[in-house]
Amino acid sequence: MKKTKMVLGLTLVAISGLILVAADHADAPAVTGNACDITDVYAFQGQDANNMVFVVNTQGLLTPSATAVAAFNENVMTEINIDNNGDNVEDLVIQAVKRSGKMYFFGPVAPGMTGTSSTIKTAAATGSVVITPYGSAPVVSNENGMKFFAGPRDDPFFFDLGQFKSILMGTASGFNNPGTDTFAGTNVLSTIIEVPKSMLGTSATINVWAETKKKQ
Repeated sequence: MKKTKMVLGLTLVAISGLILVAADHADAPAVTGNACDITDVYAFQGQDANNMVFVVNTQGLLTPSATAVAAFNENVMTEINIDNNGDNVEDLVIQAVKRSGKMYFFGPVAPGMTGTSSTIKTAAATGSVVITPYGSAPVVSNENGMKFFAGPRDDPFFFDLGQFKSILMGTASGFNNPGTDTFAGTNVLSTIIEVPKSMLGTSATINVWAETKKKQ
């Protein structure tokens, strides 16, 4: 099982604060609410301007009680794909796999194969982090010049779903300012990696997309 989100045209010399995001909170029953369900992909320049941050959020619309029992699946790998030559084929991947309460990371590294199938690049292990329990202070690991986090976070995506439906039905002409955050009070499981730009190639721009892939 695979789910993909695409973010295109991210410049490595972007103005500080630029965030590119692909978001999707409604999916087919096969992926909705489970560990394969990607809600958002974010890519942005880190507080350290020499770094890029990649965020993949899964299992959206978690209530506080559901968040307390939500977990990453050991049979599901999160893979961030990076195209640094503009052909929309991954040149580098960053892989995240859960094992026994920790998230293990591999890459950035050239993939063993491109497309919908992947192999874990075990020889390119770059770090690991204890998965932060719900309600606890975030646990961040620093290894090999990279930073890693995995665990529950408040859903950062803002969308006024009710007003959007009114626009579609023709009973409203536009969004309100301020709008109503449909996702307020809900959580996601986040996988976050901060990487030196020097590890992403020499191109001034990259294309980024993320996938969840289930062990076959």
